[in-house]
Amino acid sequence: MATTAELFEEPFVADEYIERLVWRTPGGGSRGGPEAFDPKRLLEEFVNHIQELQIMDERIQRKVEKLEQQCQKEAKEFAKKVQELQKSNQVAFQHFQELDEHISYVATKVCHLGDQLEGVNTPRQRAVEAQKLMKYFNEFLDGELKSDVFTNSEKIKEAADIIQKLHLIAQELPFDRFSEVKSKIASKYHDLECQLIQEFTSAQRRGEISRMREVAAVLLHFKGYSHCVDVYIKQCQEGAYLRNDIFEDAAILCQRVNKQVGDIFSNPETVLAKLIQNVFEIKLQTFVKDQLEECRKCDAEQYLKNLYDLYTRTTNLSSKLMEFNLGTDKQTFLSKLIKSIFISYLENYIEVETGYLKSRSAMILQRYYDSKNHQKRSIGTGGIQDLKEKIRQRTNLPLGPSIDTHGETFLSQEVVVNLLQETKQAFERCHRLSDPSDLPRNAFRIFTILVEFLCIEHIDYALETGLAGIPSSDSRNANLYFLDVVQQANTIFHLFDKQFNDHLMPLISSSPKLSECLQKKKEIIEQMETKLDNGIDRTLNCMIGQMKHILTAEQKKTDFKPEDENNVLIQYTNACVKVCAYVRKQVEKIKNSMDGKNVDTVLMELGVRFHRLIYEHLQQYSYSCGGGMLAICDVAEYRKCAKDFKIPLVLQLFDTLHALCNLLVVAPDNLKQVCSGEQLANLDKNILHSFVQLRADYRSARLA
Repeated sequence: MATTAELFEEPFVADEYIERLVWRTPGGGSRGGPEAFDPKRLLEEFVNHIQELQIMDERIQRKVEKLEQQCQKEAKEFAKKVQELQKSNQVAFQHFQELDEHISYVATKVCHLGDQLEGVNTPRQRAVEAQKLMKYFNEFLDGELKSDVFTNSEKIKEAADIIQKLHLIAQELPFDRFSEVKSKIASKYHDLECQLIQEFTSAQRRGEISRMREVAAVLLHFKGYSHCVDVYIKQCQEGAYLRNDIFEDAAILCQRVNKQVGDIFSNPETVLAKLIQNVFEIKLQTFVKDQLEECRKCDAEQYLKNLYDLYTRTTNLSSKLMEFNLGTDKQTFLSKLIKSIFISYLENYIEVETGYLKSRSAMILQRYYDSKNHQKRSIGTGGIQDLKEKIRQRTNLPLGPSIDTHGETFLSQEVVVNLLQETKQAFERCHRLSDPSDLPRNAFRIFTILVEFLCIEHIDYALETGLAGIPSSDSRNANLYFLDVVQQANTIFHLFDKQFNDHLMPLISSSPKLSECLQKKKEIIEQMETKLDNGIDRTLNCMIGQMKHILTAEQKKTDFKPEDENNVLIQYTNACVKVCAYVRKQVEKIKNSMDGKNVDTVLMELGVRFHRLIYEHLQQYSYSCGGGMLAICDVAEYRKCAKDFKIPLVLQLFDTLHALCNLLVVAPDNLKQVCSGEQLANLDKNILHSFVQLRADYRSARLA
């Protein structure tokens, strides 16, 4: 059986159990093992083992039954014991209830007895107190204070309590009969009050917080309690303002007082609030007045800087004080203190701001024009100027005399940065110093000044001057500076737009002034875009005029109809070389002067006009076979130049023109085939015919 027990392992697996039994049995191995396989012996072993297992099972079953009986017996005993404990607990609970009722009964009796004793003792104490007060009153009546409480300086606290009560009683007495005694009590009341305040002052100088608390508690019922608080506030500030920064000194003072005021006074928030009020109304107000009044009338710039700085530092101090307990509505309390200091300066702030900004902006512009030795010319306004502008837009004609600007754009990024910086500072001051209800309106006023001096007096003036400086389209060797104006105006307006979004929008975003500002900005943009478009259009006309002048001066009729057809050595004409060089220079200038889609738009317009010019130019000549080949070479060079535009339409136009030029050189018999080719099939027959007419052999080569 021991061997059988050894075969059991946890966890029990039947297959493994049989396997272990087989390997432990002699002759139970495989046929190739050390002992031959003996099935009979293995069967015998299995039968014996089964019998052993049956015996083991019977033993275990008997043991289980015995344990179950023992468990049932112990469960019954435990249940019986629990029932007995429940009965004992119920009895104890009943005893506890009885005891609780008895205690309640005794407590009721004791409370009743206490009430009775108090009812007897309270009148007695009042009678004793009244007797004492009558005794002390008698001393005042007799005119001689004999009691130790009045003569012993160490009993000033008791004397103060007595005299305070006597003072209240004396106020109820008729004046005609008790005038003298009332006067004596009042005099003693005043003397004690002065002694207590003096004691409080001495204790504060010694730094004795406990003594200060005792004296303050006594003075709380006296009329001079507020004077005690005033003395405390005054002494707190002695030696507190030693730095150059009065705001930092005030913050440190309030932090120090906040830590100790609760240990001295019963109403610390009131005392701290009174200290802060004293600091604001006396120290800060005096400091602010000294800083502002001296520059208010003579230096607006310094005045505005000082006002902004002082107001900011005052509000920062107020934010620090918000963490202290100053009563229920400390936000309103501190706001009123700030307003009391700055109200006289804030009432007319925006008038000073706008006046200074106008004069400063005008000075910046004038200083710039003076540096250029330029006297600003008057630009008309109103109906006449509007009429001129409309005529100029529709006719593209220069109105008025042309002005030679000598390449000067009259635009300066330095001037713009200075104007935007001044306006940015004005917006910041406006945000800080304006009342919330006035903020959008004040910000709009500053914005209109920026528009007036930056957009109208500077950018618009430069555009008008630039437009006046654009030469006529038939001028020779004209210098075109308007694209420089376009480039700088574009850069400047980006800066203007950035300031609009970064500094103005936050101030007006939730007010009706937003739509007004956006509308004004839109009008300015449209006005400037109109002038820029007009100037660019006239500049393109000048460019085409320059190209036409080059072609007229350099192109010869013999270029395309040479006397000796067999001696044409050049690849393209001199006129083509100069025109392409000029065009490439202007394309590069346009790309540098503009950005975004504007570049493509202007280049496409220039390319279309350039194509039209070359097309019309080629129509003026008659072409021999060799001259036609030279014309094709010229157009190929023009097409290469057109690739620099990077505009598909322009390249397509020159591709078509190049195909048209092939009509000048193909054999007469092949003209119809070429005309029906892919590039020329969709063109009008009149156009094709017009190019065929340019051939020197037109009569024999004309189309059917």
